[in-house]
Amino acid sequence: MMQTDCIFCKIVAGQIPCYKVFENDDALAFLDIGPISTGHTLLIPKTHVDRIDQCPPELLAKIVQVLPMLAKAVATAVDAPAFNILCNNGSAAGQVVRHLHFHIIPRHEKDGVLTQWPAFKYPEGQAAMLCQKMIENLKK
Repeated sequence: MMQTDCIFCKIVAGQIPCYKVFENDDALAFLDIGPISTGHTLLIPKTHVDRIDQCPPELLAKIVQVLPMLAKAVATAVDAPAFNILCNNGSAAGQVVRHLHFHIIPRHEKDGVLTQWPAFKYPEGQAAMLCQKMIENLKK
């Protein structure tokens, strides 16, 4: 199903051009128009889904199935020894286009991309409490 106001749905429909890297019945991969590294590629489902937690498992499996092959092709094309796979879900997580997509970001040593990871330590007892809440949520 297409959403008329979604730029990625318009790309799938051929209404907006893209540099297509891969396509099958369920997925489309194309170069990001605002890359953070050379070769930065997006993989999307052709069916409109906002976020990964709203994606039917069967569709998600079909999309994720092509990630290894696609990531290797992207990284090899730009001679990158490494890559990141990112999936932002919701605006607070940095999702700009509300259509599920995976970023394949080729990486080189000291490339200056994604250089900080804001890690922290849980206060005493918080990790155990949080873990228990997550376990309970899985039962719902």
